[in-house]
Amino acid sequence: MANKPYVVVEWNDTETDAKGWMCAYNFVGHYCGGGTRMHPTVTKEEVVRLATTMGYKYKACESLTTGGCKAGIAYDYKAPDALDVLRRFLTATAPYIKAGVSIGGDLGVDYSDVLRILDDLGIGIPQTKAMKEDPDIHQGIINHDRAEKELTYDGFKMYDMITGYGVAAAADEAWKIKGGKEGATVVIQGFGCVGASCVYSLNKMGYKVVGIADVNGLVYCKDGLNIPKLVETRLPKGELNKEAFEDNYEILPNSEWLSQECDILIPAALEDVINKDNADKIKASLVVEAANIPTTPEADEILRKNNVDVAVDFISNLGGIRIYEAIIFRVVKIENMNDEDAAAAIVKDTVDLIRKQTRVVFEEAAKTGEFTRDVARRLFTPDKSDTPDM
Repeated sequence: MANKPYVVVEWNDTETDAKGWMCAYNFVGHYCGGGTRMHPTVTKEEVVRLATTMGYKYKACESLTTGGCKAGIAYDYKAPDALDVLRRFLTATAPYIKAGVSIGGDLGVDYSDVLRILDDLGIGIPQTKAMKEDPDIHQGIINHDRAEKELTYDGFKMYDMITGYGVAAAADEAWKIKGGKEGATVVIQGFGCVGASCVYSLNKMGYKVVGIADVNGLVYCKDGLNIPKLVETRLPKGELNKEAFEDNYEILPNSEWLSQECDILIPAALEDVINKDNADKIKASLVVEAANIPTTPEADEILRKNNVDVAVDFISNLGGIRIYEAIIFRVVKIENMNDEDAAAAIVKDTVDLIRKQTRVVFEEAAKTGEFTRDVARRLFTPDKSDTPDM
């Protein structure tokens, strides 16, 4: 029998028409983790699906300490009172946060804002009673605060780059297992922290990024985009800076990102962007999921039929939870390292794990003939839930 979400909580804002949900899919060690997103399209069903994915993600992360959860608020993250809405949501869900539901940032919600609000509420980083009594965890939290505020890698803040670099590693590993050519072409949808850091890493590895789609459009160049320049000039909220475009760039509607000629396609924005209406248009032979749940079940059937391989979301994009696991639970001990060594150790830990799990899935799929998502779900089925921290 498949796991069901352990608990789902609904919230209605008293000041606006905002509505929100918190879903704890499963507790491991009385603890679960996941992000909070804010977007007008958020639904209860989406939050439950995302929480379920987090359960698989923590299993793929080889976590012995954390299950999956997610929270979502149906509201415009660009609204002037968005932070006030977030504060009221976190206040309402505080009893669950105190009982081991560790919710951070996601689409439309900055992790630093969540931490600041939780500090204001006297909660701090969510912990179980056992975690609060563990001096090793206490040191991990000190290290985490330092990493979140101070550590950088390749010019990015650690928490801004770690997921994108992990996705790039998954893409590289999967492409090599497939026996793909060098200098493969890449198109990505989304140019937020994940999308920007992902293409920066892929560009460094020798891939040719030919297309980037943001909320305003798709910029495409068959000879390859100037990735360092586009990343350096990126505008807030993941928008490309048109002043950085070169004369040979084509500007197309952003709806055309999925049908462009390329080897590797990376959805790095919203969920369900690959669906029954467009999956047949994909020309790439590899889809690498940087966003959570970007592909519908109906689209999976089309991709399977068309022999398009998928590097699944809960492995490819687990960098954001692995860094928390590595620092808080002391998988990587960084207090005696200088900043450069600490950042390198954290990135290596994340990238190595994602490469390992990607290889396991793709090699098993090649052996059994199964679709990669079916293999990943079989290998990384989450544990049944234990209880909150009572």
